Amino acid sequence: MTSAPATPEAILLVGGKGTRLRPMTVHTPKPMVPAAGVPFLTHQLARARAAGVEHIVLATSYLAEVFEPYFGDGSSLGLRLEYVTEEEPLGTGGAIRNVASRLSSGPDDPVLVFNGDILTGLDIGALVDTHRTTGADITLHLTRVTDPRAFGLVPTDARGRVTAFLEKPQTPEEIVTDQINAGAYVFTRSVIDAIPAGRPVSVERETFPGLLAAGAHLQGMVDSTYWLDLGTPQAFVRGSADLVLGRAPSPAVPGARGDRLVLDSARVADDAKLTGGTVIGPRARVGAGAEIDGSTVLEGAVVEAGAQVRDSLIGAEARIGARTVLQGAVIGDGALVGADNELRDGVRVWCGADIPAGAVRFSSDV
Repeated sequence: MTSAPATPEAILLVGGKGTRLRPMTVHTPKPMVPAAGVPFLTHQLARARAAGVEHIVLATSYLAEVFEPYFGDGSSLGLRLEYVTEEEPLGTGGAIRNVASRLSSGPDDPVLVFNGDILTGLDIGALVDTHRTTGADITLHLTRVTDPRAFGLVPTDARGRVTAFLEKPQTPEEIVTDQINAGAYVFTRSVIDAIPAGRPVSVERETFPGLLAAGAHLQGMVDSTYWLDLGTPQAFVRGSADLVLGRAPSPAVPGARGDRLVLDSARVADDAKLTGGTVIGPRARVGAGAEIDGSTVLEGAVVEAGAQVRDSLIGAEARIGARTVLQGAVIGDGALVGADNELRDGVRVWCGADIPAGAVRFSSDV
């Protein structure tokens, strides 16, 4: 038997439709939406490479044609990338099984698997070491959250072995742990090959519980460094800001950490105020006296004079009119929001929409 490489190869699951992130994912797959100036996937790839990973297979589905033209063979990141596209959605387990033929690992070797929408400071090397030293079939990264009701719970025993997989708890009695599945795993290769091929499989609902019931060794590793599921617009904006501010780690942020990140071809008025990890994308323009806090302004978008933008995401080529106020809003690609509007509380404006000047107003206490 050949010895296992120091760091295993990896599978990145990037096939989801990003429904919760719409309208930002109408034209762009979720992992390719820019966070801190580059597609979010760039941060995941760069962190994997920094941990020693060299070969990554991307399991694609939705808008699959976007990935390879951008990343190519991965050599610019020091990686060897391959792409496998699902013709029909196969779920997490099915996607993992679908790329197995591209892996070079032997049956006893570890393979890393990452969900494509998690921003984390996970110690990848420690996860692999835990897998090897415990002899697990699968090792799961677990994180602790204050309110676990929106997640599946993963209790462990004193040795860290997983004892159950509990779907989203509905009552206080069901909340037996604050540990949740954090979306990063190490699989022993033979376990991947045993997943049924050619049909949808959920690792969370089928593979993991089935292995546990069969007596397999599933190990949990709690790592409570930075962790954020970027599935919603509010979380995505926060994650991008945290990358810029240096709260979330990534070697791929294209600039110094601080209150703002302004890409090279952007133009920002001298008296505009950018704070809270705000990102101004390429060719974007920010007018005089505008105030933008904790927000992302994507490529070619315009924020006109005196606008106030907080915790919002402004799509590519969108335009925000003078004196308009955005609070927790999502503005789709190419949308036009006229002057003197006020959009708050998670309002989403669809791609290409046109809101006339002064058409939408909320009282200041909404």
